Formats: sequence, structure tokens, C-alpha cells
Amino acid sequence: MKKIAVIMLAAAAAGVASLATFTPSLWAQRERAVEPRQISPRGGLLDQEKALVSLFENAAPSVAYITTETRVRRGFFGEQEGVAQGSGSGFVWDGRGNIVTNHHVVANVVPGRDKVLVKLDNSRDAIPADVVGTSPEYDLAVVRLSAIPAGLKPLPIGVSRDLKVGQSVIAIGNPFGLSRTLTAGIISALDRYLPTEQYVEIAGGIQTDAAINPGNSGGPLLDSAGRLIGVNQQIRSASGSSAGVGFAIPVDTVNRVVPQLIARGYASYPSIGIQVIDPYLVARNGIKGVVISSTVRGSPAAEANLKPLSRRTGELGDVIIAVNGRPTDTFSTFVAELDRVGVGNAAELTIVRDDKERKERIRVIDANRRSGPSV
Repeated sequence: MKKIAVIMLAAAAAGVASLATFTPSLWAQRERAVEPRQISPRGGLLDQEKALVSLFENAAPSVAYITTETRVRRGFFGEQEGVAQGSGSGFVWDGRGNIVTNHHVVANVVPGRDKVLVKLDNSRDAIPADVVGTSPEYDLAVVRLSAIPAGLKPLPIGVSRDLKVGQSVIAIGNPFGLSRTLTAGIISALDRYLPTEQYVEIAGGIQTDAAINPGNSGGPLLDSAGRLIGVNQQIRSASGSSAGVGFAIPVDTVNRVVPQLIARGYASYPSIGIQVIDPYLVARNGIKGVVISSTVRGSPAAEANLKPLSRRTGELGDVIIAVNGRPTDTFSTFVAELDRVGVGNAAELTIVRDDKERKERIRVIDANRRSGPSV
């Protein structure tokens, strides 16, 4: 025991001796060694950086963070009531407090029961809002603020019909609940079809490599001048996160649909009054065109005696292959051509029955397609 104590005392003494030899000058040298490094000056921002910063500062106050609170039944037998929360993005449409977003952001909201809350840069707290119009077919909706904050600033509106692949675009939104997020990229492709409801697709979709993630839905896609050219709608990714393939609803469609939602709560949807066979089944059987399942009584299609497929024999009836001379190889192109014609106008349909082609002039009506896929 005495030997161990002597060794420990010797070691302690050696440590004291080493501290004694660490002079104040050495301490000073060590302190100087951990001082912050001198900052290197930089020049001004590049012109493209200045433009992007300016665009964000101008547009961000017009972008909204939208959250929803909806009541749901939980438990195996639905015996418990809970609240489900959702979120998305939107943007200021006008000075009256109308905010545009995607239909799917507010699709589960029941008026008078559930909540929609909108957070803007110039409002300290989230502002309650009411859903004033929705269009499942175009995946667009409008909510209206219950109180209008000072300085409410609508986004400037551009056009989408003259966009070019390779143009710069900017997306602003709230991915994963992270507000005021900017991503930039280019237009990767145009004229995509964006699925919404059963059999229904939006024509003229914009594809971009600007990062779009869950929560970006309903936010604006801007051009380099800061104008709205699309509404971010979806991504295409196996993981559910951005993989460089995002899609936006074209602003020409938005600028036609949103005023209708504000004025009457729904948007017109072009129709001739037919139900159709599943387009995927039609394509799988090598048929190009729209195969009619049934016609709606009193509709333009019924008045023109369009013949549906026979459920009993499986015999094809009328197959619509063109509208106003434009081929309608798929259901999506057929709806897009009816949209081009417009409600209230007449369309010339090219129809094939028993390998014989004929033309029929048929009036386009408003389907208000909320009850089923009737076009």
C-alpha cells in the first residue's frame, strides 16, 4: 500500500511540475490560435442572384400557408372522434381576400364544422377562411379570408400558352410545413396531362425540375418576371419526395376557372352527355378513341342518337375519334378538345360505327361533373 501511495504522489507532483512549466506566454499563444478567422470580403451579388432575391422578396408576401382541421372518426368501429390536420400552400388572388389553392388541399373540409386557417407574411396569426368554391375536375379551390390584413398583395398573372421548354421557373410554398421556401429550376416539358378525378385529366400541364414536395400543393409557379404561370399540383416519385419531376396546372386554365369559383362556387365542365368505358380498358383492347358506355337522357348525345357499347353482346357502338378535325385517340384528348370548343358552342364530332365514318354536329353543355364521370 505504501508503495502505491508513493507512486501516485510522484505522478501528481510530475503533473504540477508540467503545469508550472506552461508559462503565461504559451497560454496567450494558444488563445490567439483559436480566435475567429479573418473574414474575406466579397463583391456584389451576381445579376441573376439579385433578380432571384428581388423576385422572392416581392412574391413571398403573396404566398399563403394553409392548414386544415377536419373531424374524423377513429378506432376499429369508428367509436372515437378526432381531428385530422392537413397543410398546403396557396396564394393571394385579389384584394378581397380570395386565396387560390388546390382542391385536394381542402377536399375533406365540411363547411360550418371544420377549419381552414391561412397564414400570410403580413398577418401575425393565422386567419380563419371559408371555402367559397371548388373544382375537383381542375383540382382548384378558392378560400376567402374572414379578415383582410393591410397590404394584401395579389400575384401578377402571366400566360402559359406561350411557355417554352428551358425557361426558368420558381416555386414558392411550404413543403413539409416549412414556410417561405423557394426552389428554382426550368420548364422540363409542356402539354402533360395531370390526373384529377376518375378518368379526368387536366390538359396543358407544366412539368418542372424545380423541387416540389408535399406541402407545395396549391403554391405558385412563377416565371423569371415574377408572374404566375402555374399552380403546383403534384410530384411523380416512388418515394413521395421530389425526384426532379413536378407538375403545375397552367395559368390559362387557372385564370378561366378561378373567377367561376368565386362567382358561383363551381366551374363549368364541358360535356355532351355521355358515360364512357374505362379508357385503360379501351387502350388495352387496341381501340383509339372514346367508347361510349351510355348516354344521358335529354343530352345532346342522346338527341344525336349516339350509340353506346352493348352490355349484352359486347358489340361496339359509336367511337369518337376526332373533335373539329383534331384526333381524340384518348379520353384525355377528347376532353381537352371539348374544353377548347367551350360550353355553349357546337363541336363537329368524327364518329366510327361498323367501320363507317360519319360526322355529327353536337352542342357542348356544362356537365358540372360532381356526381360522376359523364362527359
